[in-house]
Amino acid sequence: MPPLIELGLGLIVLVAGGEILVRGAVAAANRLGVSPLLIGLVLVGLGTSAPELVTSIKAALSGAPGLAVGNVVGSNIANVLLILGTTALVAPIAVNLASLKRDAGAMLIATALASFALLGLDGIGRGVGIGFLLALAAYLIVAYRAETRDPDPASEVHTLEAQEVEQNTPTMGLMAALGLTAAGLALTLLGANWLVSGAIWLASSLGMSDAVIGLTVVAIGTSLPELTAGIIAALRGHAAVALGNVLGSNIYNLLLILGATGVVAPITTPADLSLVDVGLMAAAALVLVPIAMTGLRISRREGAVLLATYGAYLTYLLI
Repeated sequence: MPPLIELGLGLIVLVAGGEILVRGAVAAANRLGVSPLLIGLVLVGLGTSAPELVTSIKAALSGAPGLAVGNVVGSNIANVLLILGTTALVAPIAVNLASLKRDAGAMLIATALASFALLGLDGIGRGVGIGFLLALAAYLIVAYRAETRDPDPASEVHTLEAQEVEQNTPTMGLMAALGLTAAGLALTLLGANWLVSGAIWLASSLGMSDAVIGLTVVAIGTSLPELTAGIIAALRGHAAVALGNVLGSNIYNLLLILGATGVVAPITTPADLSLVDVGLMAAAALVLVPIAMTGLRISRREGAVLLATYGAYLTYLLI
C-alpha cells in the first residue's frame, strides 16, 4: 500500500475503530446494568482516548518517541484551543462550576506532572508511567465515590456524556455489544499500525521530525471525534458536555496514555519537542480556568481567541 494512502486510511480506520469501540462498550455496560455516571466517567473517557493510546504505544514500539509524545502534547493543545474554540463559536459554552473545580484541578495537576517528567526528567520511564496510572485510578475512585455519595451538578456532566453516546447507539443484546467492542478494538489496532507507518514515512519525506508530525497531523486527526462531538453537543444545548469531554480527555491523555506508553515502552523526551510545545500545553490548561470562570461561560469572542492562538501555533510549527 502506498505510504500516503496508508497514512490517510490508517487515520480513518483508527477514528472509526475508536468510535465503534466506545459505542460497543457503552451498549455492553448498559446491558450489564452499569450506571450512566460510571459509564460517562470511565468508559467514555477510556474509549475516546483509545486512538491516541494505541497510536502512542505503537509509535514508541516502532522507535518513534517524538510521534508518541507529540501525539499526546498536540492532542491536549488541540483539545483546548481547537475543539473548545470551534465549539464556542458554534454556541457559547455554559460552565458547570462544580465540575470545573474538580476536573480542571485534576487536569492542571496532570499537566504539571507531565510537563515536569518531559522537561525535568527527560522522559517517561516505567516508574513514572506506573505513577501516572495510579494517579488516574485515584482520580476516578475519588470522583466516582464523591458523585455517588453526594450527587451534585458535577455528576450531571458525566451522565450527559454517557447519554450523548447512548442516543446514537442502536439497542442491541449483550453478545452483539461485546462483538462490536471487539471489532472496534481490532480496527483501532489496525488503524494505528497504518497511521504510525504512514506518519513515519511522511516525516522522512518532508524532512520534518516525528514530533512535528505527531503535534500536527496525528494530533488533529485523532482529535476529530471530540471536535465533532463538541459541536453536536453545543447544537443540542449540551455545550457543558464539550468542556467536560475536553477536561476528561486531557486527563486521560496525560495520565493514561503517557503512563501506559512509559510502562510498555519507556520513552525519552525527543530533542525536537521544545519548551514552546510543552509550554503551550501548560499555558492552554492554565488559561482555560479563568476563561471558563469568567461569567461561567466560554463566549464566542473567547472561542475566537483560542482558535486564533491555535492557528498561530500551527503556523509556527510549519514555518
